[in-house]
Amino acid sequence: MRILFVGDVVSSLGRTMIKEYLPRLRKKYMPHATIVNGENAAGGKGITHKIYRELREWGADCVTLGNHTWGNKEIFDFIDEADALIRPANFPKGNPGVGVHTLKVLGTDMAVVNIQGRTFMPPIDCPFETIENILEELKPKHKVIFVDFHGEATSEKQAMGHFLDGKVSVCVGTHTHIPTADARILPNGTAYITDVGMTGPYDEVIGTKKDTIIRRFRTQLPERFEVPKEGRTQLSAVVVDVDSKTGTATKIEQVLINDDHPFFD
Repeated sequence: MRILFVGDVVSSLGRTMIKEYLPRLRKKYMPHATIVNGENAAGGKGITHKIYRELREWGADCVTLGNHTWGNKEIFDFIDEADALIRPANFPKGNPGVGVHTLKVLGTDMAVVNIQGRTFMPPIDCPFETIENILEELKPKHKVIFVDFHGEATSEKQAMGHFLDGKVSVCVGTHTHIPTADARILPNGTAYITDVGMTGPYDEVIGTKKDTIIRRFRTQLPERFEVPKEGRTQLSAVVVDVDSKTGTATKIEQVLINDDHPFFD
């Protein structure tokens, strides 16, 4: 089984990259399942129903979210009806939406789980305890389990990767928007990367206008974060091969598309 995962889609520039390149990536790599993180897809924060539908139309079988899940109030109108949209499973009890989605892939049930870290993040439920409880329910029926761990601290994401090694097929990190150079198969067969990276503006600071961020660092004064509407763009993703019978990952490949890493069909 082959899985394509695309990192945090940021703003209209990120959506343009998805529209142009996701069909081409699917043609090149022929994934059996495609997952996209869309938590920054609407102007840098949140997602709308229209954008969710577009991501699905362009090839996403499942859309994951993160700490900006509620960044656009429109989500409260559709999250419970969006059958392939998941938010972090360790959000407090009573939050709308769900944190797990199941896909039928190659005749087997594949589970996608969204979890959020707590280090330098909002104080939500423990991600380790939450995923442990989820796995108790999933493991008997699901050989292939994919985890999008949305976290700030690299140490927390590495800890989660090792905690899940051998328990899930894939554990990828999202949120920090900077791709890390540690894609690998962990000792017990779980594919892992600390952060896949983002899809959107290439010449800014994690998708936000760089001048604003620089000014904030220099002055320590509050600034309104804005995302650019034009400029060079990038797409960050990983392609993972998994043995569908055992759930063990056999290969993980990082995919970067930008002016320094052009895409070849």
